[in-house]
Amino acid sequence: MRKSFLITAGVIALAGCSDNADNAVAYDMVESAAEAPADAVQAENFAGSAKTETVAGGDIPVSVPQIAYRYQFGFRLPASEIPAAQQAHVSLCEQRGPKICRVLNMENSGGEGDYATGMLHIEVAARQARGFGTAMAQAMEDYEGSQIAASISGEDLSKQIVDTEARLRSRVLLSQRLTELLRTKSGSVKELVEAERAVTQVNEEIDQARSWLKEMRGRVAFSKITVNYQSGAPGAGGFLRPIREAFAGVASTLGSSVGAAISFFAITLPWILILMLAVYLRRR
Repeated sequence: MRKSFLITAGVIALAGCSDNADNAVAYDMVESAAEAPADAVQAENFAGSAKTETVAGGDIPVSVPQIAYRYQFGFRLPASEIPAAQQAHVSLCEQRGPKICRVLNMENSGGEGDYATGMLHIEVAARQARGFGTAMAQAMEDYEGSQIAASISGEDLSKQIVDTEARLRSRVLLSQRLTELLRTKSGSVKELVEAERAVTQVNEEIDQARSWLKEMRGRVAFSKITVNYQSGAPGAGGFLRPIREAFAGVASTLGSSVGAAISFFAITLPWILILMLAVYLRRR
């Protein structure tokens, strides 16, 4: 009977989530407020914060879409200038501070002749991402570079964030109800152990939901920017390009022919030596 009472109390706790939503929201806001001082600048630049706006002339609240943006930029410049251009872009990021911009990854590789490539991954506060892209393009003028590609893509995380927040509120209320049942210490030892296990499981779900929520809000607050660098300019004119391609084709064909001749000679050489030995012995 007491075990049935505990199970019934847990069901009632789930059913009471909607009636006590305000208390859960307050609980979540208190926790968020405790973390706010460490990320004050981030919160200020949070483009997709969970908030509502009122339509002019009415009282209808409108949720602000929470979109995680990704930017890609491509630049062409001389191979020798790629490392310097990367450092210039890194400096632009570092000047804004780690709460506005941070470098995730940087690499470059030199190829044969004047060919080289480079890549830079950074995160920028969402509201400053486009302006930062413009600043990077302007910085390329000092390195004889030009922008050759740009793209923007976004992922709407509004539904996922709302669903995770609702799940978090319900789990917090259930944890509070189960904890209150444990404080009364009504029931056998076995029932209390089962209740403790239930509290532990619910708390794990709460931690997981908070982790997901923090990760999604971070994706909305900071936009990822990928910068690609490459050297080599396109052909100067349509007349010379076919000639260059023809010479390149001739060189490739000639190399293939020489390679085939060497392979044929290597295969037939033993048989030629055997044949010459047989002819010599016959004449003797």
